[in-house]
Amino acid sequence: VATIAAAIAGAISYLAQMAQWAMIFGGRNDDEEGGNPLVAIIMIIVAPIAAMLIQLAISRSREYGADDGGAEISGNPLYLANALRKLDYAAKKIPMDANPATSHLFIVNPLAGGGLVKLFSTHPPIEERIERLERMAYKGY
Repeated sequence: VATIAAAIAGAISYLAQMAQWAMIFGGRNDDEEGGNPLVAIIMIIVAPIAAMLIQLAISRSREYGADDGGAEISGNPLYLANALRKLDYAAKKIPMDANPATSHLFIVNPLAGGGLVKLFSTHPPIEERIERLERMAYKGY
């Protein structure tokens, strides 16, 4: 799934680059016009954002995969849920100045927020991860 999503994100970025160069240099030959510049501008703006959203969604799904692996290694998903709960408590108790460029390296998302911020997050909300691990434990992981 991650490979397919990454390929889609790459294809979207490639199409945006093609649109950008087509807008700069015009059509395929001298007899044709360059096409609709408004559509090209919209593609240049929207396509990289769409590709970025796909990449961020992949990052969030990989966090869930890491949680699955951690639960399997520990033998009990509740162990990992408790560890995440403690990390979240510590992160809230002693907040760090986090650079958005390095936020993907943290175990607990240092740039937590809701709404639109959640869409651009590299990590799923810690509460969702804990709830998911607790459901796994009660289903007999």
